Amino acid sequence: MEQVQIVRKGAKARIARRCEQAVITAYRELRDVGTEDVAAFDTCTTLYRIHHPEASLSEARRLVSEWIDHHIVRQSTGETPGCNC
Repeated sequence: MEQVQIVRKGAKARIARRCEQAVITAYRELRDVGTEDVAAFDTCTTLYRIHHPEASLSEARRLVSEWIDHHIVRQSTGETPGCNC
C-alpha cells in the first residue's frame, strides 16, 4: 500500500487521496447529524468499496478504521496507508 501525504493549505489540512477524503467527510457529516458510530462506520466502509470494488470487506474495514482513527480520533495530519487514487 502506498502512503499519502496530507496537503496543508493555510491552517487546515486537506486529504490528498480522493476516497480517503470522501470517507472522512461522510463519517464526519453522518456523526454530525446524529448517526451512531457503527452505522456511520458501516456506511463509510460501503462508500470505500464503491470507490474500490476490488477491495475485500476486511481490507475496507481496516482502512476506514485506520483513517477514522488517524483523522478524527487522533486528529493527526501525517501520512496514512491506502490506495493509489
